[in-house]
Amino acid sequence: MNFITRLSVLCLRKSKMQQRHQSSRRPAVPLGSRILTDPSKVFEHNMWDHMQWSQEEEENAKEKAAENSLVKVQWEDQDKYEREASKYWNEFYKTHKNNFFKDRNWLFLEFPEILPEKRREELKTEERSSEHTKINSTNSFSHKNEMFEEGEKYWKKNYGGGSTSVQGYVYNKNQAKSLTDNPQGKNRGEELGRLESFPGSDATYRILEVGCGAGNSVFPILKVLCNTPGTFLYCCDFASGAVELVKSHSSYNSAWCSAFVHDVCDDALPYPFPDEILDVILLVFVLSTIHPDRMQGVVNRLAKLLKPGGMLLFRDYGRYDTAQLRFKKGRCLSENFYVRGDGTRVYFFTKGLYLGSCKMACRHHWNFSLSKHLVSNDEVWNMFNLAGLTEVQNLVDRRLQVNRKKKVKMQRVWIQSKFQKPLLLSLNNPEETTERHPYR
Repeated sequence: MNFITRLSVLCLRKSKMQQRHQSSRRPAVPLGSRILTDPSKVFEHNMWDHMQWSQEEEENAKEKAAENSLVKVQWEDQDKYEREASKYWNEFYKTHKNNFFKDRNWLFLEFPEILPEKRREELKTEERSSEHTKINSTNSFSHKNEMFEEGEKYWKKNYGGGSTSVQGYVYNKNQAKSLTDNPQGKNRGEELGRLESFPGSDATYRILEVGCGAGNSVFPILKVLCNTPGTFLYCCDFASGAVELVKSHSSYNSAWCSAFVHDVCDDALPYPFPDEILDVILLVFVLSTIHPDRMQGVVNRLAKLLKPGGMLLFRDYGRYDTAQLRFKKGRCLSENFYVRGDGTRVYFFTKGLYLGSCKMACRHHWNFSLSKHLVSNDEVWNMFNLAGLTEVQNLVDRRLQVNRKKKVKMQRVWIQSKFQKPLLLSLNNPEETTERHPYR
């Protein structure tokens, strides 16, 4: 068993996925647990989780990607696709409106951090009550309830109690006293109080979705948040047609949501709210539409919008996904970066071994210098780390998607990550940092 296989097995064991049989449910998170153990039953479900590729499949994928990358798009055309990117996306939404993508109702399973802590507790209680009446005592919790229970255990084990909040930030009690007693802390609080009014200024929990499209994440989120006091959702897209689709939706309400046109690649373009006020930024299948040379600048700017302790939730295409392998020659812009027939572009992220593997290597007495080298091979980790964010989760999601009617199998590869902005240093002791709060 080689190094990569051993590492994959260890990660699967650690995730406590007990249900490794064909199942109509996909209860475990992260990334589900519907495992294909009998190939003859592959067409019984539309999707299978945690697929392990054979060496032959890996080599075939590499060959296809190398082949469709041989002929590059001409430089003048590449420049056109960059300059007119918003035009192509506007044409996309003019053609498809809100009929192309499905609503992302899976968001709360993989990204429970979207919800304020109180709302998560309420949903956990609702799920517990509901499941007691629906299933027997040997399987008494639904997949959502399991998710919240695991999050609660994670918080108690790693971060403990005794935290408090000052001006929306989380501190331990000694640090909170230091902040309120310190004149500099008082001045900062007064400065925050003098901020001009802006959409969502009265909220205590704020979310931004970047690249909202027609609202396939916006409206599932609003469905939960609209009855949650103190919450506010911002959403933006640089395609004005997409923003208009969101605003014209029957569920849109400016009382708890603000949709606006914004080009995240333009550093000089201001957001309609101050820096360091966001609890969550959702970046789902968006960064891949941006030129690779501009991605780091985008992530750097978004990191400034987060509160200390705020979370950036990321999901996007991974290298050798079926969508990449289907491209024909002449559609490649640069390595792992392609243009579709409609002029929109897509990048496929490469994920090597990351910081978590470095920690695992230490526990298992593997060569630390090797692990340190492997960290640098993960472009996703590197990008968010350079923006000053710390890793909470960073996974490759390999699934087998099945078209049961046409009997077609597609290997899907996505990257799913969670990165957190470090909390403030103590004012009295620069060496003492505030508690991490991954599930605020």
